[in-house]
Amino acid sequence: MKEPVHSVKHFGGVNTIDSKGVAVECAKIADKKKAQNIIILDISKLTSVTRYFVICTGINERQLYTIADEVEKELKKLSIKKFGIEGYREAKWILIDYGDVIVHLFDKEMRSYYDLELLWGDAPKVKW
Repeated sequence: MKEPVHSVKHFGGVNTIDSKGVAVECAKIADKKKAQNIIILDISKLTSVTRYFVICTGINERQLYTIADEVEKELKKLSIKKFGIEGYREAKWILIDYGDVIVHLFDKEMRSYYDLELLWGDAPKVKW
């Protein structure tokens, strides 16, 4: 079986992972923490700001904190550092910026209100 393009690779003593791999890893981490309605959008052809959105829903503040913390912890293990985080304190819409990948963690109300899937409706979904 061939290794997926987005897998972690080892070059010169350093683990590397491409943008799609980071997005997939974030989705998997969120899934392990029971996030709902997880999708990855490839927005690379629609904007130059980033390449992928990972979007998911948590059922309450505690779960959103847990997902955000776990994403940060696991990506740090892969030497992937975040550029910033917004909305953590309020835990209604937590945005974690990894440069080419932006993770959006919503509560149900905020996800419905902002409806990023509709806003970025031309973006293809990535199977993960």
